[in-house]
Amino acid sequence: MLELRVLYKKKIINYLMKKLNLTSVMQVPKIEKITLNIGDGSCNYKKKNLINIISDITMISGQKPIVTNAKKSISGFKIRQGHPVGCKVTLRRNRMWDFINRFIYIVVPRIRDFRGFNKKSFDGRGNYSIGIKEQIIFPEINYEKIDKTRGLNITITTNTNNDYCSLKLLKSLNFPFKK
Repeated sequence: MLELRVLYKKKIINYLMKKLNLTSVMQVPKIEKITLNIGDGSCNYKKKNLINIISDITMISGQKPIVTNAKKSISGFKIRQGHPVGCKVTLRRNRMWDFINRFIYIVVPRIRDFRGFNKKSFDGRGNYSIGIKEQIIFPEINYEKIDKTRGLNITITTNTNNDYCSLKLLKSLNFPFKK
């Protein structure tokens, strides 16, 4: 299996230029960053939950996350303004390509009852968002050491403002979409 970044530079750029009728290499859509986000409202009264979230997302991404704090107080959820509610990490360059490679070829086949990702999850500006229900599908997570299964949000940000171009880019990277 050829590394995904090398495959993009050697074959996918030329393929997308022909497929999208582009005249310059600079017009070809590319992935700028990937953002991973885990949110848990119970962090503000249990610090151990926040520590577990940080360790999970650090193992998944290979990079230390930043803690996100609540912007507003919500009494129904027992959340105070400024208290931690989760964490996020932004992957760029080599770590981004490494994560995409692992995600497509190792993690996605481990998803239970997987039929493909929805093509309607684009935001209208060329960015794609994925919701993962369990963090245990990643091979870096040790199943015996988790205290609670948590969801994970993955946002793939591209440099194009067109959903069609982003879809063609992700399909050319062997991203599994529903037929």
